[in-house]
Amino acid sequence: MSTERRAPLDRRRVADTALKLLNEVGLDGLTLRAIARELDVKAPALYWHFKDKQALLDEMATEMYRRMVAGTPLDPADTWRERLLTVNRGLRASLLGYRDGAKVFSGSRFTGAVHAQHMEETLRLLVATGLTLAQAVRAATTTYMFTLGFVTEEQGVEPLPGERREGFDVDERARLLADYPLSAAAGAEIFTDYEKHFEESLALVVEGVAATYGLD
Repeated sequence: MSTERRAPLDRRRVADTALKLLNEVGLDGLTLRAIARELDVKAPALYWHFKDKQALLDEMATEMYRRMVAGTPLDPADTWRERLLTVNRGLRASLLGYRDGAKVFSGSRFTGAVHAQHMEETLRLLVATGLTLAQAVRAATTTYMFTLGFVTEEQGVEPLPGERREGFDVDERARLLADYPLSAAAGAEIFTDYEKHFEESLALVVEGVAATYGLD
C-alpha cells in the first residue's frame, strides 16, 4: 500500500487542475468526471466543493484573475490611458494562456473580492480626471468587454498561440469571396496579426472614451 500523502482536496486545487486540463480538452471536454480522474478521486468528491460546472467555472475565472493580478502590477503613476491599456493588455495575455480562456471568463462570477483592489484603483484614477462614477464605470467596462470579445473571436481562430483551427485559411477565403474584392482582402486584416489588430483596436476604444468624455 502506498504511504504517499495526497494533497488535501480543496477548491483551489480543483480549479488549478481544471485549468491545466482545459488546455488539453477545451471547455466542451472539461467535465467534473474528467477532472476527478485527473485528481484520482471519485466524481462525487468534487460536489462537496462545487454544486455544478458553472460553480467550478466561477472558481476557475477567479483563479485566472488572481494570476493576472500577480502578473500585471499597477503603477500608481499611470495616467488614465496607461491604466486602461495596462489592465486590458494584461487581461488578454491572461486569457490567451488557456484554451477557451475567454469563454471560461465570460459571464463567470468571481467567488471572492480578488478583483476589488484593482477595480477600486482604476475607478479612483478615472474619477480623479473629473468623470462621474457612472462614466468611470462605462469607460472601464467598455474596454473590458471589448477585450473579452476580441479574445473570444481570436481564440475561435487560434485556440492557443501557435495553433490555428481548420477553415481559417486566408487565401482560401479570398478565393471563395473573389466576387467581393474588399471583403476578400479584409480577411488578412481580420484573421492574422492579432497582436497588431488588438493594439490598434484598443487604442480606438480608449480614444473614443477620451472624445466622449472630453478627457486629455
